[in-house]
Amino acid sequence: MLQLYNTMSGNKEVFKPRQGDNVVRMFSCGPSIYRRPHVGNYRSFVWEDVLQRYLEYLGYQVERVLNFTDVEDKAIEEAQEEGITLTELTDPVVKQFFEDARLLRIKLPDPIPRSSTSVDQAVKLVQVLLDKGFAYWHQNNVFFDPLKFKGFGKLSRLDMSRWPKEKRRFQRDTYPGRRWNLGDFILWHGYREGDTVFWDTEIGRGRPSWNIQDPAMVTKHLGYAIDISCGGIDNLYRHHDYNIAVIEAASGEEFAHYWIHGEHLLVNGKKMSKSLGNIIYPDDLVAGGHTGQHVRFYLMFRHHRKKLNFTSASFQKVSNILEILRARFREIVQPFPEKGNPAGSDNEARKLVAALAAGFENHMNDDLDVNGAVDKLSEVLTKLVSLKRSGHLDGGDCMRIEQEMRRIDTVLQVLFNPEPYGSPRPDFVR
Repeated sequence: MLQLYNTMSGNKEVFKPRQGDNVVRMFSCGPSIYRRPHVGNYRSFVWEDVLQRYLEYLGYQVERVLNFTDVEDKAIEEAQEEGITLTELTDPVVKQFFEDARLLRIKLPDPIPRSSTSVDQAVKLVQVLLDKGFAYWHQNNVFFDPLKFKGFGKLSRLDMSRWPKEKRRFQRDTYPGRRWNLGDFILWHGYREGDTVFWDTEIGRGRPSWNIQDPAMVTKHLGYAIDISCGGIDNLYRHHDYNIAVIEAASGEEFAHYWIHGEHLLVNGKKMSKSLGNIIYPDDLVAGGHTGQHVRFYLMFRHHRKKLNFTSASFQKVSNILEILRARFREIVQPFPEKGNPAGSDNEARKLVAALAAGFENHMNDDLDVNGAVDKLSEVLTKLVSLKRSGHLDGGDCMRIEQEMRRIDTVLQVLFNPEPYGSPRPDFVR
């Protein structure tokens, strides 16, 4: 049975959909689209894609929301600095995201909601939180008081004894670093003279804060109770606990049972940043002579809960592992030479064919151990190649091996179809 490490409990847990049916409701924190995502961001999107595909491999129907954050302080400020509209800033990033996802064979849900298309739901949430006393007005803005929500900070295990006695309010959407803002966080930015981004709503003119945008998008499209919420490890600071507080305060029930987080990707031991000039995009790696599948394989080969340190040498090494795996598979499925008919299948061959899926599933069921799953596939394929060379695989065996590997590759997406995945979406589906 599939076991996933749950950040909330700190343990691996057997996965069971909370509704008791075959449907899995899953939310992934999507990109903030004021800047183009880099390979570190795509590491999260790749392992989340593997998770979705493996759930589907196991027979589940996955209802997933991945969102675009397009209305936040950083985006508005950057658009103003460039002298363009918010749409002019974000639409090219959206287009690039679809192209990158296609290159990396990431299956994207449809539709992909945006903060700007979920303002109505954000307003409803603010109204509920005001009515219940979790939120309050202050100088035309709405703030959430974490002390009113029992269990605040439970995901990141925040030490609430550090909470200040005096009232503090944090009114920016996001803050740099990993420190906690010990105080009330903003839900609604009331209109100020000169604001260029706002909506006229039932609670007045203004815009939803970043802290309520994800809750608005997920509750609008998946409801208030889902199975899995996932994202990068940085979401443990001032984000996912805010989501929990907002949604659970509004609904009175558990939002997500499983919380899954992936670690960062470093470049030569350092975090990617504009100041260091070490930001890498997927097409940078493709320009170096690799394919999107090489990049995908590299991003998923190391366990998602372990940091991944990108170096040119490690990227080439992992790409070579993929090519060796492909070569072994190609040798098995290529036609037998005319004068080299096999002696016939034997019991060992049949056991090894059965071991392909069993070994893959055994490792994938252990918290998505892609590395172990690939190593096992490589081990079994090597033995099967040896059997074919010695005449102990027949055509039926080879056909079954191809069928098993095609099914396994519905998850991995690296063995077949080297062309980019699917068709590009229409540029701007809102």
